[in-house]
Amino acid sequence: MLDSLKKPILTPEQVEQKIRRIAFEVYENNFDETGLVLAGVEGQGYRFATRLADYLRSISALEVELVQLSIDKAVPNLRPITFDYPPEALQGRCIIICDDVLYTGRTLAYCLSPFFRIIPKKLQVAVIVDRNYRRYPISADYVGYALSTTLTEHVEVVLEGEGAGVFLS
Repeated sequence: MLDSLKKPILTPEQVEQKIRRIAFEVYENNFDETGLVLAGVEGQGYRFATRLADYLRSISALEVELVQLSIDKAVPNLRPITFDYPPEALQGRCIIICDDVLYTGRTLAYCLSPFFRIIPKKLQVAVIVDRNYRRYPISADYVGYALSTTLTEHVEVVLEGEGAGVFLS
């Protein structure tokens, strides 16, 4: 879609403000833990997890580890979801799956599956934008911005570089 058809929803400063607020919420709900694992969905979800980790480290003594989840969003059932961390090291840990946009819930539903084999202590979900349209019974524990959209609209989160922000097209 042409850039001229993109409608800005959040500026880069507003996105940072949302991520910082999520960091405080995460800390409030997990202050009694010694550490957290932020599992970011490859792409903007991982960039979000990285930013969230930076904020958490700046406001708390929590030990925060990053894991990148790799998923083929087009056909998530045909290829296994992998992460760049030994699965056994996640056993009994508090894990927060991070993604940029929660739309139908399909991506996050598939991302949950590998964690059920390792039995985490706590499993939560954080997203920057929740589009409030579900086909799967997935909800986010931490939401930066809730936005009701039509089925034909597209939400894009750009966290780095020129043209960063949240856009609707």
